[in-house]
Amino acid sequence: MNDPETYRGQEVIVIGLARSGVEAAKALHRLGAIVTVNDLKPREQSPEAAELEALNIQVICGGHPEGLIHSGITLMVKNPGIPYTAPPIKQALDLGIEVITEVELAYRISDVPMIGITGSNGKTTTTTWVGKMLEDNQLHPIVGGNIGIPLCEAVSEAQPENWIVAELSSFQLKGTTDFNPKIACLLNVAETHLDYHGSMDDYVSSKRKIFANQGIDDTAIINWDDSYCRSLVPYIQAGTLIPFSITENLGNYITAAKQTSSTDSALTAGLYVSPAYIPEMEDDLPRTMMYCDQDGEVAILPVSELGIKGRYNIENALAACAIAIAAGCLPQNLADSLRDFRGVEHRLEYVQDHNQVQYYNNSKATNAKATMMALSAFQDKGIVLIAGGLDRGSDYMDLLPVFQQQVKALVVLGQTRHKLAKVAELAGITQVKIIEESEQANLAIKQAVEQAAALAEAEDIVLLSPACASWDMFSSYEERGNAFKEAVHHL
Repeated sequence: MNDPETYRGQEVIVIGLARSGVEAAKALHRLGAIVTVNDLKPREQSPEAAELEALNIQVICGGHPEGLIHSGITLMVKNPGIPYTAPPIKQALDLGIEVITEVELAYRISDVPMIGITGSNGKTTTTTWVGKMLEDNQLHPIVGGNIGIPLCEAVSEAQPENWIVAELSSFQLKGTTDFNPKIACLLNVAETHLDYHGSMDDYVSSKRKIFANQGIDDTAIINWDDSYCRSLVPYIQAGTLIPFSITENLGNYITAAKQTSSTDSALTAGLYVSPAYIPEMEDDLPRTMMYCDQDGEVAILPVSELGIKGRYNIENALAACAIAIAAGCLPQNLADSLRDFRGVEHRLEYVQDHNQVQYYNNSKATNAKATMMALSAFQDKGIVLIAGGLDRGSDYMDLLPVFQQQVKALVVLGQTRHKLAKVAELAGITQVKIIEESEQANLAIKQAVEQAAALAEAEDIVLLSPACASWDMFSSYEERGNAFKEAVHHL
């Protein structure tokens, strides 16, 4: 934690009036900084401005005026979504002004222990699940970051007994320098957000920052089955490293390490399923989630009793358990939290049955890997997939194998509709419906649902899992998912 006097009398600028910007401005104001907040939106579209102006914080709306960025500014806190190519950000960097995100500021002004969770897919589910586990075990979590409340608000409310559980995006982590969560988890890495980061190297280096400042008293948690996550093992400096896996029995590694007195922290504790899944193979063997450390194995819960579907949610469950155990929960006390959790809206969310067909909303699937993961949850079902959205330049050919194996019919819409239809053609899918462009996004979704319903047969699944961001048609994946649910309820 920085000395509270660090910011007193310092001139600071906050770029972006979203909720995180408001909370950052308020936190800096409380610490005695001279704060200016700037947003491109006009004043009439910025209701948050009034709250800050009531505190005598200067707010400038409607553009970036000349002279806004100058050498007298000590610090800039920017909204994570604003690109580094934006003029005020570039000007600040050219002047040598430090530019951070609200996550970094929250860490600097608090000494409450933090849990950081990131990854290309599964962040919200895992973060929410961790919050439930800690709450069920009386460990007093405050969930924030990319979900819940901004971290500056969380740290202002926190007491010494609290844990702050933070979902963290690559956008947020890119703007960190000192940030050091007590427990850090990287779930997986997939190609996404390249329009923001410019390259995969920049994207993964931003994700990797979650471990950058960890030391002997900290814990790092990684997905042993993800090749990129596993490649980080030699570089992680945390005192404790806990891997999780669904394809390898890590208990064998841990037992071997104990017998040879190995000091490799990656092999002293782990979470896995027993028996392990064999990649690319399906079976109906009963499996159990396990925790193993130097004291032996503990059975946590039969996989069949998890509250949500999908093999990838088994990974999320193992990650959540690893985090909860690192925070002080006993493995044997996590079963109820695993059974009772029913998932998060827009993430493989069951909507309803209609004419013996089940409808699922997975609007949060904004990249191809997320859609592949969702499809894997329904191995023995006929799937009518609704997909498509913002075109970020991908050819979507990585979807070809799962289209061949699991999709019986496809309904496509949005900017990527013809690309996805081409992949479906190569996959041999003969039932493909293209929803042409419409000025009314809700109408397009309604037409997609109606077409999918016409293609589906009894016992099939209709799945909205777009593999694309929503911004070509909707303001958010939530708006897209809600439009889908509305259309399903009106079948």
